[in-house]
Amino acid sequence: MVLIAGGTFRMGSDEFYPDERPVHEHAVASFRIDRYQVTNEEYARFVDDTGYVTVAERELDPAAFPGADPADLVPGAMVFTPTSGPVDLRDWRNWWRWQPGAFWRRPFGPDSGIDDRLRHPVVHIAYEDATAYATWAGKRLPTEAEHEYAARGGVDGARFAWGDEPYPGGVPQANSWIGHFPYDNQGWGGTAPVGSFPANGYGLFDMIGNTWEWTTDYYTPRHMKLSDAPVDPGKRENLLATASAQEGFADIPRRVLKGGSHLCSPEYCLRFRPAARSPQAEDTGMSHIGFRCVRDA
Repeated sequence: MVLIAGGTFRMGSDEFYPDERPVHEHAVASFRIDRYQVTNEEYARFVDDTGYVTVAERELDPAAFPGADPADLVPGAMVFTPTSGPVDLRDWRNWWRWQPGAFWRRPFGPDSGIDDRLRHPVVHIAYEDATAYATWAGKRLPTEAEHEYAARGGVDGARFAWGDEPYPGGVPQANSWIGHFPYDNQGWGGTAPVGSFPANGYGLFDMIGNTWEWTTDYYTPRHMKLSDAPVDPGKRENLLATASAQEGFADIPRRVLKGGSHLCSPEYCLRFRPAARSPQAEDTGMSHIGFRCVRDA
């Protein structure tokens, strides 16, 4: 783990997506953070030691999916599938498919495996799966502010973790989509082994790109000042969960993902930046979502 000295930084961005606003000063206490994303090899040790079963491996409750075909209610996960050519980028269903039998050890379905991907970040990890690992490891998941602060690598206020250009000198600094999305990728074409791209100013790898990473914060459509919330501190998490639901989400709480992934493309998703954020249902892991852990200093 790497020790990150606490400080105050400008969190958020006013340049890109509305939910990154407003830019505001945010103080962060010192903490330690994993140098790399949690890998398949590391997650396997956790599962072997505890017998833990991830959300993607569990049977689905028909009551939670009224009207669904019972034949479809089998364990599985969402897997990214490139298209054969240009498609309507307004419909994510063009490149995501529900794959029965997909989970962290079988990332693309029953016929796939991780024997040749042990140093890749573990994927198909729901929030509960990530917190279970963190607890086992004597750690915790980062807050959104901790992740953004660490991802900036000491470059406060820049668009990207390395400066203001997405590809300085034409060289990718993170595992993101290079080419036309979602059918022409000249990059890795999926996750890369952790540490395949340059470290940031704090010596941390893949804080940007490769996979999105879970944080503990509930998602809201803009940055909120919790000190302004008219509730006592013990109820603030419920406030955020309610705010998330009021934005048209389902009853399942959404947490903030940070860092972007290998699917981020400037022509579709310019979110391989420290300030970028994305909502994700707690019970859902996908083939581009992983995590790393932190610990109080």
